[in-house]
Amino acid sequence: MRERLSRHLAETGLIPEGSRVLLGYSGGADSTCLLHLLAELGIDVVAAHLHHGMRPEADREQKLCEATAESLGVPFATGRADVPRLAADRKIGLEEAGREARYGFFRQAASRLDCTLIATAHTRDDQVETVLFRIARGTGLAGLAGIPQSRDGVVRPLLPFSRAETRAFCDERGLWFHDDPANLDRANARVRVRLDVVPALREINSGADAAIVRLAAMAEEEDRFLDGAAAAALERAEVRLNGELAFLTQDVELAFDRRTLEHLPAVLLRRAVRLAAGALGAELDFDGASSVLRGEKGSLTAEGGEIVLEWDSEMLHGRVLRPTVPFRYPLTLPGETESEEFGWRLVAYPVEASPEPPKRAALAVEIDRSVARGGLHFRGLAPGDTMRPLGFNGTRKLSDLLSEAGLTPAARARLPIVCDMVGPLWAPGVCLDERARPKGGPVIALKFEGLGAKD
Repeated sequence: MRERLSRHLAETGLIPEGSRVLLGYSGGADSTCLLHLLAELGIDVVAAHLHHGMRPEADREQKLCEATAESLGVPFATGRADVPRLAADRKIGLEEAGREARYGFFRQAASRLDCTLIATAHTRDDQVETVLFRIARGTGLAGLAGIPQSRDGVVRPLLPFSRAETRAFCDERGLWFHDDPANLDRANARVRVRLDVVPALREINSGADAAIVRLAAMAEEEDRFLDGAAAAALERAEVRLNGELAFLTQDVELAFDRRTLEHLPAVLLRRAVRLAAGALGAELDFDGASSVLRGEKGSLTAEGGEIVLEWDSEMLHGRVLRPTVPFRYPLTLPGETESEEFGWRLVAYPVEASPEPPKRAALAVEIDRSVARGGLHFRGLAPGDTMRPLGFNGTRKLSDLLSEAGLTPAARARLPIVCDMVGPLWAPGVCLDERARPKGGPVIALKFEGLGAKD
């Protein structure tokens, strides 16, 4: 088995040379087998064990896991979680809560211990059970693809191997491992799949496991192809919002031309809508994507806030409804002020006046230094804000100027307005007030840019 795993790792490049791998080590046969194999192959591995706080035997199992790691000369990391409480607080099942707790612990431990990869000991049996469970629950191609061999820094080296092989490996070597009694609890739907559905399918076809694994591989390949096609379609249809100020909302807003997208086959169009939602941090299922395409405003919750997707007569528009807290800060002069939250940088420094005539709408301007005598500050748009644009005889509502500039509501909320004690002097990229016009004396150069502009 060691030679087969070595060949598998060499063929797939799953664990690059020099990697430090954090292995999720429960003490079961699968993870015990993988721990010994990785150690024997000379891979730099750390064994990570999470106590779930669910069974009295778990204390003893944790000590035995630590002893096993020590016997192999493998570093051991441990943590403790109250999975029942997490399940109750989150209103989710124990299995899902346990999974969240484990992966959260693995990622924290991997970061702390400088591990470049996380490995879990999922086997071919886990793949079969996962695909069948998802079919029963309802799924698409992505679900049929089952457990990925590698994704988001997590690798699963034992997917080509069966559970019987890992147990045989441990038995032949006389290795300690424990069987989790939860794996026999038929109250768990996945256990019923393992104990009832899989054996029944094997009676129908002795090669059922291989057939299901083949199905998962084909689904993964086709799912990846369709994702690529939908992503390419979105790239062709992308609408640049907010012009030169696009960097203001690139993390909370996106838009795509409807005329470019509506000619796509339905399967690609739905997938494009789902990818757009994913780009904003939300998951959208088949029914949700179909609802958006029927013209129904789709609202869903993501980690960063509520996501709204709209399919109107002109575009597919998605945005994160993230509350913007009013802000007001003194302008650093000379110096730079950055907003990591909104992704911009405001630069201000005194210079000699340029012979170039001032521009009304620009991201870099010069203002007469006299207006800074009482100090300058920047803030968000406020009700009643007005400006007298360069060369204009009267005043205009700043909100109207921002709207006429084509700024979306999200961009308007994030744009810093440079003000003196009287009111707005400069709305970057939109308007320079007549009061700030250089009068032939010293000036202050102001520049507004995205944080990536220096990279």
